[in-house]
Amino acid sequence: MKRTWFLIFFALLACIIFLRQLEHSLKHSKDSLIRALPAATQKFAYGPGRDQFGELWLPSGNGPHPVAILIHGGCWMEGSADASQLAYIAEDLRKSGIAVWNLEYRRLGIKDGGYPGTFHDIAQGIDYLRRISARHALDLSHVAVMGHSAGGHLALWAAGRGSLKKDGSLYRKNPLPVHVAVSLAGINDLAAYRVDGPACGGPKTIDAVSGGEGRYAETSPAAMLPLHVPQIIVSGGRDDVVPQRFGGAYGAAAKTAGDKVEIINIAGAGHMDFIDPDSGAWKQVRAALLVYLK
Repeated sequence: MKRTWFLIFFALLACIIFLRQLEHSLKHSKDSLIRALPAATQKFAYGPGRDQFGELWLPSGNGPHPVAILIHGGCWMEGSADASQLAYIAEDLRKSGIAVWNLEYRRLGIKDGGYPGTFHDIAQGIDYLRRISARHALDLSHVAVMGHSAGGHLALWAAGRGSLKKDGSLYRKNPLPVHVAVSLAGINDLAAYRVDGPACGGPKTIDAVSGGEGRYAETSPAAMLPLHVPQIIVSGGRDDVVPQRFGGAYGAAAKTAGDKVEIINIAGAGHMDFIDPDSGAWKQVRAALLVYLK
């Protein structure tokens, strides 16, 4: 009975989040409802599950192509968002000469989603690039990982996972190095967002995805600092899902820990503007990213 109420809670929460994101999309990206969804070059399964796959978007030319790994948000929940949410910026990056690896992963509401399955999927999905790099002329010496909202949390986690303790349940030998991590309105500090984050269901969601407060050292980027990877932390002044104060506080902490951090605050940007290729916010993000990939 307890598990049934738990699943009902997350199902209702996913519906609320979906409606909220739809409201943002209608407000900031009305044309996205009539634009055709661009298609990836090829889809690869990195695991046996329905949600364990990546989409490869290849630019024109023979390569080698620098790579941007994309991780979507949606409060780590099934039904809130999926990999298709980032198709428009994947296409924009492809037109800019960047190969894109757009990851799907198990989320809360899917068997084994949350802790530790979500983290295992991100790690396994990223490391899968080694299996396809030669065949598709991918330049693994120029790799960025970028995520939006909950995906921003996972992007920073992926960048720092090389420092995880070997006896931890999320440790994976020889992780693929990334050369910059970009968090777009990301939930970078699970403890802080658990206290007063305005969305995503509050403590119940954070505990389900993190495995509990005692596991922040292996699940929350803020508790894993320094990550030893350059970071771009992007926030919007009109973001009511992950308000700008969260990005600013994390960025300051990362700098204090010794990481190279660029903090980008865009006063007029809302939560969804960062994944709209026609927005000024995205163009600013893309310019900062290409510094590391070109």
